[in-house]
Amino acid sequence: MTPPTFINVLFPINLGALTYKCPANLVDKLLPGMLVSAPLKNQVTRGIILGKSSKPETTNLKAITDIHGEAPLLEPPMLKLLDWMADYYIANKGIILKNMLPGEAFKKVKARKSQESVGATLSGDPHREVRSQKSEQVPFTEINEQILSQINESVSKKEYKTFLFHAPASGHEISLASKILGQQGNTIILVPEIVNVNKAEPLIREIAGERLCVLHSGLSRGGRSDVFEKIISGECTVVLGTRAAIFAPMKNLSLVMAMQEHSSSYRTEEGLRYNARDVAVMRGYLEKATVVLSSICPSIESMYNARQNKYTLLKPVPVQKPKIKIVNMYEEKQPVPNLSKTVVAAAAASIKKNEKIMFVINRKGYSFLTCKECGNIETCDKCNIPLIFHKDDKSLRCRYCGIVSGPPEKCSRCGSFKVELTGSGIQRIEEGIKKLFNIAPLRLDSDKIEKNSKKGDLSEITKGETIVLGTKLMTKRLQSQERFDMAAVLNADIYLNLPDFRAIEKAYQELSVISDKIKPEGRLFIQTRMPQNYLFRFIRNNDYAGFCDEELSKRKEVSYPPYSKIALITFKGRDYDDKKVGAAVKKISVEKDIEILGPSLSFGRQGQKEYALLLKTTSKNKLHSAAREFLNIFGGYKDIKINIAIDP
Repeated sequence: MTPPTFINVLFPINLGALTYKCPANLVDKLLPGMLVSAPLKNQVTRGIILGKSSKPETTNLKAITDIHGEAPLLEPPMLKLLDWMADYYIANKGIILKNMLPGEAFKKVKARKSQESVGATLSGDPHREVRSQKSEQVPFTEINEQILSQINESVSKKEYKTFLFHAPASGHEISLASKILGQQGNTIILVPEIVNVNKAEPLIREIAGERLCVLHSGLSRGGRSDVFEKIISGECTVVLGTRAAIFAPMKNLSLVMAMQEHSSSYRTEEGLRYNARDVAVMRGYLEKATVVLSSICPSIESMYNARQNKYTLLKPVPVQKPKIKIVNMYEEKQPVPNLSKTVVAAAAASIKKNEKIMFVINRKGYSFLTCKECGNIETCDKCNIPLIFHKDDKSLRCRYCGIVSGPPEKCSRCGSFKVELTGSGIQRIEEGIKKLFNIAPLRLDSDKIEKNSKKGDLSEITKGETIVLGTKLMTKRLQSQERFDMAAVLNADIYLNLPDFRAIEKAYQELSVISDKIKPEGRLFIQTRMPQNYLFRFIRNNDYAGFCDEELSKRKEVSYPPYSKIALITFKGRDYDDKKVGAAVKKISVEKDIEILGPSLSFGRQGQKEYALLLKTTSKNKLHSAAREFLNIFGGYKDIKINIAIDP
């Protein structure tokens, strides 16, 4: 009698692998990565075979009921990637599988016809309600032949290599992608946002034709099901999509591209915390594929890796860029709040020439409510952050929990009736622009753009407008090739005051994105009360290499990445106990020889308390060991949720 065969099956739930019997009639189809059906919690569920299991201790095992398909859904390199992610991000393999493959990959869903638009709609302004029905064609940019030959040679050798392409402008990234596609094998192209997919798709489709599939969260379940069927069958050989597209189950992957590799959108903020850019590099390594990371302003970590010869830096000939002027707000008169005389004069001159102007202010609402007597700023009782006054409906709103209230007649701290509006949000700037230029600017922020179209391109709406005013949402969603003649960033200091060691780097990247939307002969004005900050010296001279030198030097002094490894551990729930966490911090920091900062208190989007610890060390093993120790200590508490983010 042939002894029974046992296999380990992984389901897309928060569990590790479970052991099952494999019936004799299915043994011939048994391969790691195959899709199977098996009983789980009184129902038949689909999962993935990880491999054969040694003889289990118990004999009371259930059997799988079926093996689907003729070939594995996940090939061996993808199973290795799953193992690596579970180990590196300290998560159950079932959670990794759930993030890798949507439900539609396990069971086909019938597609429905959709009338979805890729554009955006502006609420509250019937004269400006516009829908873009198709993406604007991206003009082609020439790419240096030497750069192309280096990448093509690596792909042809079928060996792992990562290139970092420091693009002169965003158009160079898409042009590079279309140039190197050609006759390449299976390719994945990542972009940060759905709006970037819509911009890149026409040019990529010109090259790839019907071989191209688009994959992102905006697809219907049936649409995703169709895309996965085409990928698995081999009909689709090029996948363009957002971060989850890195898990497309392609066989024999040749090339992986991640455009705008610096973007924070590649990082997940909820559930499993991972960085799709880093996963892309690891998948390339495991598949012996070529990886191309590109950006107009690469991340400090990627630049460091290039300097350490882990990546090959590709830098084309520089192009002309807009002139940048730093405006010291301490020395400037302000005709209206938060608009300097220099910016107002430049804008007036541009208007006379019929030029197009963009104002950027990263603050919604009208202003804060401040007491003249004691200086108190009205704050949210739940979140303890300043409430923002909205003039249109005379309300105070919390940008975290969304609570809305009427403005108080007197100060909540001292009782004084001398309460005034201070600071400037986008509504106040809009009012000031109307007053100065007698022009109603097109305002683009989340209060004005309809919720169901926030992922769409805003380019159609801005056509024909003299002045466009918006927040970061606007700078992300504007994808038009029609650039501005002038732009002004009105509150640049808001980027510098974030409690994040990457704050200055993110500020440089955000300002670079804004600069990329201006004509080469145009002008960018940056208002600041911190002109002495080294950021402005380097951004004014377009000297990113010098900025990297300075930033790396400062990080080395305090041992922050890339000179150390960090993990962020957060706790939520009623069972959180400061004393128990404090004792664990003291114990683990000594035993593991690791620096632990915190716990610090913050408030989540719903006003829920969140406590955070930052672990820092030069040893990856020590970092993971310490993080797992916290998980072992607090993971068993019923009403406490612990989350671990590696390389946050």
